[in-house]
Amino acid sequence: MLNEVISLVMRAGALIAAEAARPGGPRGAGDKADIDVEVEILLREGLLRLQLGDFWGEETGSALTGASHCWVVDPNDGTTDFLAGRPGSAISVGLLKDALPVLGVVYAPVTTRGPDCIAWELSMTGLLRNGRHICPNLDARQLDANSVVFVSTAADQQPELNTELCAPARFSPMPSIAYRLARVAAGDGIAGVSLYPVSPHDVLAGHALLKAAGGDLLDQDGHPIRYDDLNKPLCRSCFGGNLAASQHLAARPWHQRLSIP
Repeated sequence: MLNEVISLVMRAGALIAAEAARPGGPRGAGDKADIDVEVEILLREGLLRLQLGDFWGEETGSALTGASHCWVVDPNDGTTDFLAGRPGSAISVGLLKDALPVLGVVYAPVTTRGPDCIAWELSMTGLLRNGRHICPNLDARQLDANSVVFVSTAADQQPELNTELCAPARFSPMPSIAYRLARVAAGDGIAGVSLYPVSPHDVLAGHALLKAAGGDLLDQDGHPIRYDDLNKPLCRSCFGGNLAASQHLAARPWHQRLSIP
């Protein structure tokens, strides 16, 4: 089913790329873009044709009946940055089976490195990145001067503190937590961080990719994130990637040191 999901997500990504290039900029304001609803409707219809089950979406709401399968979708993670003209927002599509991630696709259609699609499904070894099979191993990596921690674009406003909190690694800001986790899973970094509360649609697909690459996603207390109840907030902050590095980062005083709205 993965190839069909990727094809659907790529179609949705073309809509986001076209909206980003729209004369006058994308429609919307704040953290709400018109294109987000349009993309989620497309994804909801297409995904439920591929696999019947429940659906949890950021824009069109949830339909939770207790079915064994549940699609979890963010049509454009990083909307505020998207509306501000910053590249790097991403479509996030994850599938749960009995509360466990069994498929994840994260697609950033507009980035400084070009369109980037990272995907995995259960029983697959490694990941697919832009159609190419890769086999990253997060477990073999460590937090050192050669590693990168992906953080939100707000880090640019407090670079000295983020440098300190990510040390000995360097920090790299980007809009979408879904894409931060996906890039870590693909081997571009050691960990991805969100200091803001996240919901299942923000992180499920990225979490699936991390698990496939030998990593995990932790909450602010260093506990693994699970999806037993999609109606409950997941966490106040999350840290995903190499397990030891994520535990180490989660123990640092982010909220005490940084000014976070």
